[in-house]
Amino acid sequence: MAAEGEYESILCVKPDVNVYRIPPRASNRAYRAADWKLDAPDWSGRMRITARGTVAYIKLEDKVSGELFAQAPVKEYPGVAVETVSDSSRYFVLRIQDDSGRSAFIGVGFGDRGDAFDFNVALQDHFKWVKQESEISKSNQLGDSGPKLDLGFKEGQTITLNIGQGKKRDKPRPQGSAGVGLLPPPPGGKIAPPPSSGSSNHNTVPQIAGTATGCLLELDSSNSNTVVQSNQSSDLLWGDFSAPASSVPPPSTTQSSTNWIQF
Repeated sequence: MAAEGEYESILCVKPDVNVYRIPPRASNRAYRAADWKLDAPDWSGRMRITARGTVAYIKLEDKVSGELFAQAPVKEYPGVAVETVSDSSRYFVLRIQDDSGRSAFIGVGFGDRGDAFDFNVALQDHFKWVKQESEISKSNQLGDSGPKLDLGFKEGQTITLNIGQGKKRDKPRPQGSAGVGLLPPPPGGKIAPPPSSGSSNHNTVPQIAGTATGCLLELDSSNSNTVVQSNQSSDLLWGDFSAPASSVPPPSTTQSSTNWIQF
């Protein structure tokens, strides 16, 4: 029996269950529901499955008053207290007991297969939990009796921690102006002017760096315009510009040749 002070939990409740008187077993063969009077049950009521500690109790009670008709204590499943029949999944054989310890075997059946499935699963889950609790208690006992791992410091034992003293990697320094990565400034030599088009029907506009101080516009007989910008300060800085005679057309007037550097 369960120890005093343990609480009782409800595992499953089924409102409709039938109870049958079964003939005594003549041999070791399994019970068969076909041997019972299935069309005339001896009692009908509800079934309530409870658990107190590791023991489950199958209680047959009246639907209206809740008066206890019979109960079957189950200490293991499957076992002698609950047996299945060989010809149906809706019928079982229970071993009921009274307060004096006398026992008898009766047949119970459900009208719905779902109710029979819930009855079976409720008992399986309970005893699965009992098995897990037993294994945990055994492992705890073995752990208490075995040697414990001592992770404490022995007398006089010390440890050294290096925090924030890691080696720093030398970062590459950027190269200065004398380094190889920087290019020297361009020399102050002569810069060739861009080539001009040889066609007389296009406009040629060469530009020289500096601030423009004058503009010369000439119109010739072939309807071609030439706009040239120059700066005397830039002429003195860079010197004379020379270009092949074939790429630059000759000046049209004497006045332009005197005002501009000859190309």
